Amino acid sequence: MSVVRPLDRYVFTEWVKIFLATAIGFPLLLVVIDLTDHLQKYLDQNLPRADIALSYVYWMPQSLFMAMPAAVLFATVFSIVTFTRHSEITAAKASGISFYRIIAPIMLGAVIAAGLDLVVAEVVPVTDARRSELLQESKVSSGTQRYNFVYAAEYGRVYKAQMLDATAGRMDKFQIERKGNGKDYPSVLISAQGATFKPKTKRWAVEGGSMHIIADTSPNFTISFASMTDQHLTEQPTDLMARPRNPQEMRFRELSRFITALERSGGDANLLRVERALKIAIPITCIVIALFGAPLATSTQRGGTAYGIGVSLATTIIFLLMIQLTKAVGGKGVINPDLAAWLPNAMFAVMGLVLLMRVRT
Repeated sequence: MSVVRPLDRYVFTEWVKIFLATAIGFPLLLVVIDLTDHLQKYLDQNLPRADIALSYVYWMPQSLFMAMPAAVLFATVFSIVTFTRHSEITAAKASGISFYRIIAPIMLGAVIAAGLDLVVAEVVPVTDARRSELLQESKVSSGTQRYNFVYAAEYGRVYKAQMLDATAGRMDKFQIERKGNGKDYPSVLISAQGATFKPKTKRWAVEGGSMHIIADTSPNFTISFASMTDQHLTEQPTDLMARPRNPQEMRFRELSRFITALERSGGDANLLRVERALKIAIPITCIVIALFGAPLATSTQRGGTAYGIGVSLATTIIFLLMIQLTKAVGGKGVINPDLAAWLPNAMFAVMGLVLLMRVRT
């Protein structure tokens, strides 16, 4: 006997139709709204029209990442509301098929959407960085000095300094950290009294320090030096004055390395820890929101388009408000940052289970 029934294919197909329409429609709507708000500003900056248009193509993954749970919710609510209105759920129950079995294809679709959103989350940092380049967004902070900062560079490297004077080209109490990933690529920690930028060579002379090689399978060893040049330290003083990279511009592992370096230097990483947890929590929301929306959509026998829109919009707005609230609370350290990111999911999961148990099967 086939596990996949004609009813499963029918339910899944109807759900996918609504999901795809919503998943594509929401980002396009956000693009139109954002373009309307910022077009004049971009034109005043004399940005090429082709670059403006391409920047919104690169913005689509970011919009899709946030819109995916809403698309799952809309697809779940609208499909079940339609089945209820047409008495298809009643007919299925009369044939001995429980409500839980009816929504199984929908839950499968939600799991697929969650996996897709996890992939999109890793694409977003690349596309966001490219969009920033096209829009020529300013990255340099005001002033010429910076204190107790952490800078996430390429190749998984993190720079820390007690003070940077961009005009003098000087850093004090300078460190470089590079996390390894095996015996052929060990972790490296360079600690130095300071570093001076040489304009002629466009390189930094790292002065008075030591290099610690931390291997996985062999003893660690340390090399002391009076002065050295790191060929990968190519950032100029003005580059190091750049604003901290937005968490959305870092992949999960990059953000984890940045958080570790920031915490080691005594910085407050609570908000970044919330953002890191949200990179996983938001995709998992696809599953939670389907679990919540499926029984909610059956709460009225007169469900229609207006009801589906009202339920979906209200749930989406409440969920987004909860994310912003818990992000603020977690960022301030009132509760554990990781717990703060997962709290909306936990609350909606509990409510979903309660509603699911109350559904007539």
